[in-house]
Amino acid sequence: MKRMTLLSILCLLAIQDIFSQQNVNATQLALPKIKVVPIEDTQLDRQYELYIKLPENYSDTSDIKHPVIYYTDAMWHVEMLSGSAEYMLENTILVGISWQLDINKELLEERGAHVSRYRDYSMNESSNAAHQAKYQFGQAGNHLNFIRNTVIPYVESQYQTDSGSRTYFGYSLGGEFGAYILLNEPQTFRNYVLGSPSIRGEVPTLMEYNQNAPSSLKANVLISYGSEEKEAGEEIEKFIALLRGRKDTSLSLEPIVVEGSHQTAFPRTAVRSMDWLSKM
Repeated sequence: MKRMTLLSILCLLAIQDIFSQQNVNATQLALPKIKVVPIEDTQLDRQYELYIKLPENYSDTSDIKHPVIYYTDAMWHVEMLSGSAEYMLENTILVGISWQLDINKELLEERGAHVSRYRDYSMNESSNAAHQAKYQFGQAGNHLNFIRNTVIPYVESQYQTDSGSRTYFGYSLGGEFGAYILLNEPQTFRNYVLGSPSIRGEVPTLMEYNQNAPSSLKANVLISYGSEEKEAGEEIEKFIALLRGRKDTSLSLEPIVVEGSHQTAFPRTAVRSMDWLSKM
């Protein structure tokens, strides 16, 4: 299959946005080739789902081992990453990890289906006692244990995967979570895509993690942010400098600035990251 150029994909995105704004009556469309698998965090009694997309040439009977991209905020990212990988990473399995499904009804109505991401992807508790009691910030460690002990073993037991070629993709709070993984359990993934990581105020914490991190991270890391993200960009540059300061020859670092704001930089980051991974 021929690769679609980055420009072509971005043009298609613009067209999609136009049509999505039209008010039409339609039935829901299930995305083709994506299997939804219920999965439980048994340690904390929380219910999630995995969105699993296998490559077109996948076969259980083949000896071919496939790279896997694990990504958070699955409901938001599934279409963009699935479409990009279809053209750029034809041999790759995609595994999206949903937000918690059995969430408190009051929180669900107040903040929406994504409310568990505040808890699962954040490194630190909130200094606001009321906010902390409500949202339970700072449980990145628990969520990482769920991914390491339940999600990855399930995927690797069910599919023909290359355990040495795992990738993590996270954007915004998902990017913060990826930074947490990189400095605490770097061997979890070989490649990390940290898109516009929400680390304002978190650099001191990352510096602490860095002091205790293994001397060799053995990872390929792409860090991006939007050209209009001025304050956030300054914090992300500090994190980039922190990683460069390690002088770790096993760490390949690819910082990029893409056009746009925190919101509009996402599709460009997604496509650029797929292109980056295709050259690994």
